[in-house]
Amino acid sequence: MAGKPAIRVAARDEGAPWLTLKMREAMEAWLFISPTLAGFLIFFVGPLVAVVWYSLNEWNLLTQQSTYVGLANYADALTVNPDFWHVVRNSVIFAIGLVPMNMALALALAMALSRRFAGVVFFRTVFFAPVVTSAVAWAIVWKFLLQGEAGFVNQMLAGIGIDGPNWLREPDWAMAAVIVTRVIKMVGLNMILYIAALQAIPRDYEAAARLEGASSWQIFRWIVWPLLGPTTLVIMVVTTIGSFKVFDHIYLMTEGGPENGTLVLAFYIYQQAFEFFETGYASALAMIMFVIVMVLTVVQLFLRRRDT
Repeated sequence: MAGKPAIRVAARDEGAPWLTLKMREAMEAWLFISPTLAGFLIFFVGPLVAVVWYSLNEWNLLTQQSTYVGLANYADALTVNPDFWHVVRNSVIFAIGLVPMNMALALALAMALSRRFAGVVFFRTVFFAPVVTSAVAWAIVWKFLLQGEAGFVNQMLAGIGIDGPNWLREPDWAMAAVIVTRVIKMVGLNMILYIAALQAIPRDYEAAARLEGASSWQIFRWIVWPLLGPTTLVIMVVTTIGSFKVFDHIYLMTEGGPENGTLVLAFYIYQQAFEFFETGYASALAMIMFVIVMVLTVVQLFLRRRDT
């Protein structure tokens, strides 16, 4: 009737008249994300909860005997086992050696290859090729190259009068050799990220700075480097996490030796789980590594936020 206010009725689905439009949209959204959500719960949350539970038990994988021990595995690793802190020290040395070297080399390559010139695509491909090369093949080839007198590297050094060490059999050199080969393997990925970030910087900034008389170093220090901050943070976090997770290079090149000089945390966890069959203890070590990596990531994010 005229003069009476119109009553609005929420739109409903013809096939399900009891559903409002808002409820229907919410159900469709949950259906769309359900595959990803299911994968996250099954392949991330589930295993993480399982590792936490295993770490609270003394579980031998070989005998399948399990006994609840609470935090005893953590206490043993942190206060009793003398090898644990040696392994952590090796992991920190590996990260300290790898991360700055990787980032510095990646930035240098990106600065050189970010502009167009004849052959730039070829050089980008050459430096990126190791990233997509099989890690197993890469480690095995370098293991042969770094042998004693028969190794190609030492033969080249001998050609210029330098007596090279047995790179993978001397504790003082094995860690350095593994770090360098890992840097060469993965630097191409960070190089590509830096190239993308450099090409996104407007050239007007550099042109204006040069008109004001700024040198190349001043342009890099006060314009380019600050604008690379977000990319640098991502590269630093990802490279740090990867340095603590390294396993294949250690396993194939040194197996933690010589004299446990390259025994890092990821490989030590593998030894405890699949060589000594101490699944509970290995799970506790894995959780400790998870906490270490998480703390380092948070610290890096905090430092970056404070600088900005």
